[in-house]
Amino acid sequence: MKHIAADRKDPASIAAALEGTDFDVVYDMNGREQSDCEPIIGAVGDLEQYIFCSSAGVYEKSFLMPHMETDPGDFNSRHKGKLYTEDYLAKQGVPFTSIRPVYIYGPLNYNPVEEWFFHRLAAGRPVPIPNGGQQITQLGHVKDLATAFVKCLDNPKAINQIYNISGERLVTFNGIAEACAEAMGVEAEIVNYETSEVELPSKPKAFPMRDQHFFTSIAKAKADLGWEPEFDLVEGLRDSYEKDYALGRYCADPDFTCDDIILAKKKALA
Repeated sequence: MKHIAADRKDPASIAAALEGTDFDVVYDMNGREQSDCEPIIGAVGDLEQYIFCSSAGVYEKSFLMPHMETDPGDFNSRHKGKLYTEDYLAKQGVPFTSIRPVYIYGPLNYNPVEEWFFHRLAAGRPVPIPNGGQQITQLGHVKDLATAFVKCLDNPKAINQIYNISGERLVTFNGIAEACAEAMGVEAEIVNYETSEVELPSKPKAFPMRDQHFFTSIAKAKADLGWEPEFDLVEGLRDSYEKDYALGRYCADPDFTCDDIILAKKKALA
């Protein structure tokens, strides 16, 4: 195995690092903008497959759920760079496969949404969840995501296709707190609050997920890739807790600033 280091924000650096190399497949796991992809395509020449990690966050908001791969994307969304990258790959005629995860969780994940819940449950604190907590969403274990990426490789059905990848079951925000508590072997005290009744700072984030219904269909990936999620939610959260959080591995230390403001407001309104 050879490690090639270069700055993907610097096209000259990419060109110099990849000069004289020959690749059949590229896995692009951290590209966020079209400009991140362009120097790589320009440097590697003809490819059999470019496998790209996109995001389900590219979909336009809709009252029709779940999101399907054929649904329109929002070129003004927070993840618009990934949508532009998909569009660029298609227009350039690059044989590509794009994976659109929803919320990713699990050990060694760089942005684990479950950590926010674990912090509060581990401290024996209430878990403040906005606007009733019945918003429906979907989490996918990082190992299941990795398996989907592997199943795209050298798969003719996956060429020039986009796939949603996440867990099989849907869950409410309150349900995530309950599932995390079950995985940890503790009880969850959930406090629901109305965002219109409390003024919160922009940072830290008061809640780690978008305050809306947000979930996708994974039927296409199951049909084309022969892929099935291995983890149910509680089992997957237990895997994350035991292999990361319980060992003291956090992405960020807990910050209960917003929680304290919410709980004080709830007490004042009681």
